[in-house]
Amino acid sequence: MSLHDRPSLRTRAHDGEKLIGALLRMPSEELVEMLAVAGFDFVLIDCEHGPADVVALRQHITAAAVHGVPTIVRVGEHDRGQILRVLDQGAQGILAPHLDTAAEAEAVVDASLYPPAGSRGFATYSRAGRFGSVAPDVHRDWWLENTLVMGMIESPGGVANTGQIAATPRLDGIMVGPADLAASSTADDAPLPHAIAAVHAALADAALADAGSLRMDIVGTRAAAEASFASGADLVVYNLAASLLSHLTDLATPAR
Repeated sequence: MSLHDRPSLRTRAHDGEKLIGALLRMPSEELVEMLAVAGFDFVLIDCEHGPADVVALRQHITAAAVHGVPTIVRVGEHDRGQILRVLDQGAQGILAPHLDTAAEAEAVVDASLYPPAGSRGFATYSRAGRFGSVAPDVHRDWWLENTLVMGMIESPGGVANTGQIAATPRLDGIMVGPADLAASSTADDAPLPHAIAAVHAALADAALADAGSLRMDIVGTRAAAEASFASGADLVVYNLAASLLSHLTDLATPAR
């Protein structure tokens, strides 16, 4: 049974299911499988700060798919070509960093979706098209309906424009990038917790909520994940590097 035979990640999120994932930097195929065995809903593979090797990426996406787990890929900034290659390899969605304006969000949507909704290059012979075994119209319609398109707000300018960015047609939702937001803020900008709260408040606005705009949070602990879900997050992703390092540091310091 292929991932196409199950409800997509996008469908599950918009249907109100609370989904848990992990941000994983390549290369770590074994961790992909461990996340699947542990019961995670999705894997977010980092090709912005991690190695953007398409061959290794394909192996990671395939490993997740063997276990029935969909993948999202965080792509490079304004990288249309990488968006195309990522989706051709079968990722069910993309996470685009550094969205500061609605125009940038529109460009991401355009790169992610087939015509007529966007201008993604069309091919059925890729892994996403099951190597040409899916009829072109079926392939096109499935990906138009099920490609999850998420964006990141990582600057004070993006925070100020959250409403316009999130209202972009067919952009599914927003994740705040706290590290970049903190790094790009000055003493004249809102403190980080206030800026994040402003983004979340904008996403919870009635108009955006009714339109189905999703909120994804990145966290480091189970308690933080539970708090995010309780405060309105639809998808929560663990920063696996931070979580593993914390766990390993704890293991390395027993009483002795």
